[in-house]
Amino acid sequence: MIVAGEPSGDAHAAALVQALNKKTRIEYFGATGPLMRAEGVDTVVNSDELAIMGIIEVAQVFPRFIAAFRALKAAAIERSPDAVVLVDWPEFNLRLASSLHRRGMKVIYYISPQLWAWRSRRINRINRDVDLLLSILPFEAEWYKARGVDHVEFVGHPLAGEVKPRIGRIEFCKQHNLDPDKPIVSFLPGSRRKELERILPPMAAAIRKLRTTHPEIQPVIVVAPSRTIDETRQILASMNSVTMVHGQTHDALAASDAAAIASGTATLEGALLETPMVVVYKESAVNWHTLGRLITVPHYGLVNLVAGTEIATELMQTDLTPDRLVQELIQLLDPKRNRTAREELRRVRDLLGEAGASDRAADAILKFLAH
Repeated sequence: MIVAGEPSGDAHAAALVQALNKKTRIEYFGATGPLMRAEGVDTVVNSDELAIMGIIEVAQVFPRFIAAFRALKAAAIERSPDAVVLVDWPEFNLRLASSLHRRGMKVIYYISPQLWAWRSRRINRINRDVDLLLSILPFEAEWYKARGVDHVEFVGHPLAGEVKPRIGRIEFCKQHNLDPDKPIVSFLPGSRRKELERILPPMAAAIRKLRTTHPEIQPVIVVAPSRTIDETRQILASMNSVTMVHGQTHDALAASDAAAIASGTATLEGALLETPMVVVYKESAVNWHTLGRLITVPHYGLVNLVAGTEIATELMQTDLTPDRLVQELIQLLDPKRNRTAREELRRVRDLLGEAGASDRAADAILKFLAH
């Protein structure tokens, strides 16, 4: 059984299924996104509509989560899987782990919950309900071991060695009518609808300002795979003739001189491509003031957490203004600052480990099952 509930979790789970299928024959079922379904995982719960963050947002669709939980629990009891692999999505998956582990099922947690960032007391549940914990960030395994979790293994980040552009800057510019000799700045507003609604407007205002103050800069809006160009255009109703790309995140980042990236996995994609970036985010006031107080780490962006220091400026909530964003992006376009940023991102790339994380995770799971 395999359960993922976010677009990034769906991608990591699908890569894990691919790696396992190369090594042995396994039947899969669980909560799936489009990539897992493409790998043939039998869908008990379609998780596409459950990728929701925030107190109010989750409360509005809470019955969906209850129904999904019950369906997965019933399927697990009926099918009695050899192992339950839970991928990220801790608010849901830790509860499922508790329910299924009590019934004697073996629980493997892939993409270990970020307890080091907030609500660290949940580590007791990891100790009680998880038989094997697989971490993907370099500092996580030691953090868990220092707190008594011995059944943890660092396998490396699934994106390491996998994030590569399919085409070069010249070809990217040719496809999108851009001038390769002029600066390109990419804007990545996130993978959730609410992120588009909150982060895209200040990005759009920054683009309008750049067109006035720095007309040589070519802005590109990079639409996440889980979103569409049409819904992005609806939010940008007042803006015409801005370049948008879909399904070319890595190509766009690799071709860019700088980028504004919504906090999340995409910041690590930018780091692996050595694209100087500003990390941005904007939440509802309720979520920010309620959930934000629970965060105990000094940085929000994954790229900074891996680096151990702020190598990419973070513009969070009220700091995310068009003027600040323009200011930070212009600084990143300075040749000396740009070179320094790329050197710092190269160090993050090295820290994320070598290619083959999905294979190592698959090996760890098969070794666990063999025992």
